[in-house]
Amino acid sequence: MPILRTPDERFENLPDFDFAPRYVQIGDTRLHYLDEGAGAETVLCLHGEPTWCYLYRHMIPPLAQRYRVIAPDMVGFGRSDKYSELEDYSFHMHYDKLLALIEALNLGNLTLVCQDWGGLLGLTIAADHSDRFARLVVLNTFLPTGEDKISDAFLQWRAFSQKVGTRMQVGRLIAQTITHYELPEDVIAAYDAPYPDDSYKAGAATFPSLVPITPDMPGAAEMKAARRKLSQWSKPAQVMFSDGDPILGGAAKFFRRLFPTTADQPEITIRGAGHFLQEEKGAEIAAEVIAFIERTPR
Repeated sequence: MPILRTPDERFENLPDFDFAPRYVQIGDTRLHYLDEGAGAETVLCLHGEPTWCYLYRHMIPPLAQRYRVIAPDMVGFGRSDKYSELEDYSFHMHYDKLLALIEALNLGNLTLVCQDWGGLLGLTIAADHSDRFARLVVLNTFLPTGEDKISDAFLQWRAFSQKVGTRMQVGRLIAQTITHYELPEDVIAAYDAPYPDDSYKAGAATFPSLVPITPDMPGAAEMKAARRKLSQWSKPAQVMFSDGDPILGGAAKFFRRLFPTTADQPEITIRGAGHFLQEEKGAEIAAEVIAFIERTPR
């Protein structure tokens, strides 16, 4: 399993990203995370495909004024180590590494903020280890079991990712989803920073193909079990989807029905944003997260 590590200089002088890197060693893999702020509450921010914790740069400062904020990079993304072989990536590898990070840092009383693959993994971990979680904030994501109808938009994205593979232009892909303005070139470059060349992109290339589209795919049973457990969730849960996501936008109704406690919270839609709503409306989402935590004291 050849492991690649992006040189530190790739992350110098990124716009709006003045955070100290921190690392934890999980077996043979070094995972990167941000650890900002302090307080009785800890907010765990999980990114998805094909981003890294840079996606949360506008949310971390306001959250860190009140709480401790942890924002890790998944294996293959950001400053975390990257496996160069596609076959080394799997649902269970990502789940195990993320859970190991949570355990290594001894995180508890967590408010989970998750989007995209951050939800597939984070919500499944929260369902399996609910003692470590106090609240859930669910952004544009899903819990696929392979039994639901797959949207044409996702199937097109999956086919595209398989076609381009590690030639994926990560920053440009993210820029294409921005709905109401043009993503600056230096921000596009920041999303590309983890990848000095295509050999570093196996993680980004594989995530779409790891989404279960049949019930026998790895992760499908785990997410089906997570749905069952989360349907009994008794702690606070807030669903906040954007209004401009062609792939996952419809899942907001699913999650509002899934969690019994969403009925206790306002129905919030982040307007004027696409799939990467943290990029477009980070300050607004952070304010909503703060309001949610403050109205749901432990």
